[in-house]
Amino acid sequence: MKHLWADEKTNRRAVLGRIEPGMQPSLHRHVGDELVFVIEGTLADEFGTVTAGNVGYRPNGCVHTVSSPQGATVLAIITGGIEPAKEIGSAPPSQVFTLSELAWVDAVPGVRLKPIWEDKTTARRAILARFESDASLPRHRHVGDELIFVIEGASVDESGIVTPGNLNYRPNGCVHTVTTRMVRRSSPWPGVTSSRSRESA
Repeated sequence: MKHLWADEKTNRRAVLGRIEPGMQPSLHRHVGDELVFVIEGTLADEFGTVTAGNVGYRPNGCVHTVSSPQGATVLAIITGGIEPAKEIGSAPPSQVFTLSELAWVDAVPGVRLKPIWEDKTTARRAILARFESDASLPRHRHVGDELIFVIEGASVDESGIVTPGNLNYRPNGCVHTVTTRMVRRSSPWPGVTSSRSRESA
């Protein structure tokens, strides 16, 4: 794993994980939840298979095993941890979100969104965002925080340029502008942003 970001107060963290072909961790229970974006390969459990470019969600209390016959690279946003389990029983199942099946929603001129997942209790959500070339967002303040994983092109704000395959964090209260620019595509990854934020002018 590559540990990318952590917030000790909320017990949230972002990790990049590499699962070797054929590896299968034992049955375990999630204490807290987990969102997984599969960058390459596939990730399967008792409830379905998450293929490259799609998202899996493991709710708090989910019990499962994980397998990846050909291996996989994943970006995971985790709250809490895991513990050993003996049986699945009545535990809540994991979910698979196939992004190609979700509709685009116009947000602001030049920006479209695909809402993927939302927890209304904690105000956390995951979305896929598409910025047209040279699209921009005016100066705004984040009420809640935001993690951005760039799939293609580049996201630019006052902190610098975020290129494909890299992560940017906007903390609660962050004030910035956002612009985009196209760069040579380095990978065919479709993808996801994970966020707890809403934006205010």
